[in-house]
Amino acid sequence: MDTNQNKQNYALPIAMMFLLFFIISFVTGLQNPMAGILKDQFQLSGAMAQLANGAVFLAYLFMGIPAGKMLEKIGYKKSALVALITGFVGVLILFFAGKVESFPIYLFGAFVSGFSMCILNAVVNPMLSVLGSEEGANSRLNFGGALNSLGGTLAPVLGGLVVGGIAQPQISDANPLLYLAMGIFAIVFLVLSMVQIPEPHIVAASTEKNTHSPLSFRHFVLGMVAIFLYVGVEVSISNTTLNYLKDGLGFDKGIAGSIVGTYWLLMLVGRLAGGALGKKFSSKQMLTAVSTAAIALVVLSIFTSSSTAMASLPAFSSETLSFVMTPVPLSILFLILCGLCLSVMWPGIFNLATNGLGKYTAQGSGFFMTMVVGGGILPFIQAYVVDVTGGFPASYWVVVAGLGFILFYALVGSKNVNTDIKVD
Repeated sequence: MDTNQNKQNYALPIAMMFLLFFIISFVTGLQNPMAGILKDQFQLSGAMAQLANGAVFLAYLFMGIPAGKMLEKIGYKKSALVALITGFVGVLILFFAGKVESFPIYLFGAFVSGFSMCILNAVVNPMLSVLGSEEGANSRLNFGGALNSLGGTLAPVLGGLVVGGIAQPQISDANPLLYLAMGIFAIVFLVLSMVQIPEPHIVAASTEKNTHSPLSFRHFVLGMVAIFLYVGVEVSISNTTLNYLKDGLGFDKGIAGSIVGTYWLLMLVGRLAGGALGKKFSSKQMLTAVSTAAIALVVLSIFTSSSTAMASLPAFSSETLSFVMTPVPLSILFLILCGLCLSVMWPGIFNLATNGLGKYTAQGSGFFMTMVVGGGILPFIQAYVVDVTGGFPASYWVVVAGLGFILFYALVGSKNVNTDIKVD
């Protein structure tokens, strides 16, 4: 009877965590189409245009650990509400940057938005991990990730739809996207403020001083490196492939955006599948399989970049307002298919890294969030390689290197060798 009651009580909090997952990806994903706008408006190089994306992820480096401490002090709900207010202000600054046509102000707004995304990430991941049964944690994180992918899918598609027909788009041309983001923040704030959220990590003050931290666990430290590279790989494939399509292959902005949207759509599909398969396969098994497959796909993309072979992918046409099958090089198809593989990596790495942390889980989530900065660093490195070499295909070896470490982590690095540390 008690078990059933707990499940009922957890249903609404879990639903709210899923909604927060959507917000995180949508607002972060806005920087993908916005990079192209900034490049055109301010005449930037590919690497410089990625600075806005980098600003969002740089915030994680500064806010990750404070976010973990915030969870411990004021709890998950209050932390989420603070994050939602911060996110609204951040997007409002982006809007203002469009009004005054200022790239530095836009970077500041992206940085403030990143603060919000960091706190929200620190909230939703441990919450979905602990709300409900332990064996269902992987499934919950994957289903939450599916909504995260939906946000990531809509951002480039809507971006392409809004500015696809504009030769020299300005920040202000993307105002409908900014209005949508601010509206989402406001609505979720109102709903969340009225929902009761369990606080499993808020405990009475103790005189016992912890002699360890999450950094005392080798598998957690290596997991931080793995998540740094995973987020970098995820964003690199999305952002670089968008520029590859537009600048390297001459695709229309709207078509290119919707093709990249397919990448995020496949992540949604993969996470739904991952949620269903999460109880049948361990995080280690799933991470090993998908990292191996992703390496194979990216290598195939590199070596088929000069091939004339074509494939078809769905793309949204701004002219017909419908989805059409669009011919793309085979190398692009391989990159888009990576979405299926990357879809289940975050929950897999998070579960493996936090396994056995016990009372250090909330603090560990904060440390973990600092490594999301990889989403700003790896795309910048890859864009720099493109600028220096003048070609896109070879830059994807940066992605292969990141995926190689993730495979190592799944096979070797994820083992907890510090089981002697007291965690209760």
